[in-house]
Order: sequence, then C-alpha cells, then structure tokens
Amino acid sequence: MLKTSSIFIAIGFVVAGAGGAQAQGPDVGEALYNQYCATCHGSSGAGDGPLTEIMMEQPGDLTQLAANNDGEFPMLQVIHIIDGRTGVRAHGGPMPTYGAIFSAEAADQMGYGSVVEVRGRILSLAMYLESLQK
Repeated sequence: MLKTSSIFIAIGFVVAGAGGAQAQGPDVGEALYNQYCATCHGSSGAGDGPLTEIMMEQPGDLTQLAANNDGEFPMLQVIHIIDGRTGVRAHGGPMPTYGAIFSAEAADQMGYGSVVEVRGRILSLAMYLESLQK
C-alpha cells in the first residue's frame, strides 16, 4: 500500500510540474527573444538586427536551424548554446551574453527556485526559436 501511494505522489509532482512548464512557452520566449536577441538576430530571427552593421561577424539566420539539420529542429543543441554549455565565437565565448538571465550555473548559486526559473526561460526561448523555423 505504501508503494502505491508513493507512486501516486510521484505522479502528482510530475503532473504539477508539467502544468507549470506549460505556463511558459513561445509567448514568454518571444518576449525574451525581443529583449535579449533581436538586436543582433533581428525581430524575425533572420540575422538582420539593427546592430549587424557594426558587427565584425554577422549573426546566423535562426529561422534555418531545422533546415540546416535535415529538417529537425536541434532543440538540445539550441538549449546548450543558450545556457552556455556550447560557446559561440560571435558571442565572444560561451553564452549567455546577458549573464545570469540564462545561466544555469549562476542560478545554482542562487537557489532551487532560481534554477527552475532559469531553465524555464531557456526552454521558452528555445521553443520560440523552434516556432520561427521556415
């Protein structure tokens, strides 16, 4: 009996967590993108932001990520770029350019709630980028 109730409690946490994750998504990701990414990557994600005329290296076309990956959006790779696990030369090294806003490492130091919030931002931004694919 104890085992059965433990399973139901675990399922409850998963369902509750999934509900919270659904609250974030492309709308939140779009706001984050517009605030942190559009100045370089452009409002459409095509790499034509207002800062491109002064940049030494032109930003990539984020609308072509799936097309450049055999039609499959590279979600995990995108998440790793956003959270800083994979450096991008044009960003001056590992992301995030904007410090702790997308840094899981910085969030680890701030506490559990911060980690969940940062991971939500990262996933929301990645989901928004997926929605831009042509």
